[in-house]
Amino acid sequence: MSASGETGLVLAEGLARIASEIDDAFDALLSLPDDPRLKLIEAMRYAAIGGGKRLRPLLLTAVAEMYGVQREAAVRAGVAIESIHVYSLIHDDLPCMDNDALRHGKPTVHLAYDDATAVLAGDSLHAFAFEVLSDPATSADPFTRIELVQALGQASGARGMAGGQMMDLVAETSEFDLQTVTRLQQLKTGALLGAAVEMGAILGRVAPEGRTHLRGYARDIGLAFQITDDLIDHEGDAEVAGKAVGKDAVAGKQTFVSLLGPERAREQARMLVEQAIEHLAQHGREADLLRAVARYIVERDH
Repeated sequence: MSASGETGLVLAEGLARIASEIDDAFDALLSLPDDPRLKLIEAMRYAAIGGGKRLRPLLLTAVAEMYGVQREAAVRAGVAIESIHVYSLIHDDLPCMDNDALRHGKPTVHLAYDDATAVLAGDSLHAFAFEVLSDPATSADPFTRIELVQALGQASGARGMAGGQMMDLVAETSEFDLQTVTRLQQLKTGALLGAAVEMGAILGRVAPEGRTHLRGYARDIGLAFQITDDLIDHEGDAEVAGKAVGKDAVAGKQTFVSLLGPERAREQARMLVEQAIEHLAQHGREADLLRAVARYIVERDH
């Protein structure tokens, strides 16, 4: 088998495994109540189960596995970060934000249910993430649990994803240069990807000073991921992407594609991926899944 074929196999197996594990965990943890909360839990399950690339849990579990972490603990932490990601998508799709009708190839939560239920489903998934992380079932060590909570909290709020989303809203009525667009995407997209890698290392009890190369890897794949997203929005197919495309141009937003042009943007993404892989030079085959994820980021079409 060629090197590229082997890389693809490693990634396909990793994605299939984590998707099944995350779905099973959500199914077990979000049991349906026999009371008026039923609609809320149904909406949470609708958004969380059976959709998405599961890239963040994959990164988290891949890093954790390199450092000998028990799989169950890593998957639980993966559920937490995926809960934050899913909540952000629910809220991002609302009429007051992007007003999207399609997510993962099916109607968005506010259309499948209603606006109020969508808001509450997002709120509940946000809280659920920290409920899972603070549970001793995730880690018996309270210091590990609080470090996980801090990492995810910081990546989720004004200094992370939500801050980037605010910058993205401002971008609709402002002219942003490349440096500002880069900062926006480092927060909006990169913060949670970085947290996934960081949380895997936290579970593995890697000292902060020993995570520098992993942070470099996460930073580079985060930017490459967003550049690829911009390319998909610019030239992708909505049916393949499973969501609306062409939104950035309609909104008048400055993106990597609008500022660099498609070819330069594509080349920049490839360079970032190669740079990310170089950060893993101290690791052997145990980091092959992380290398495969980096390559996948620039090859995907959704």
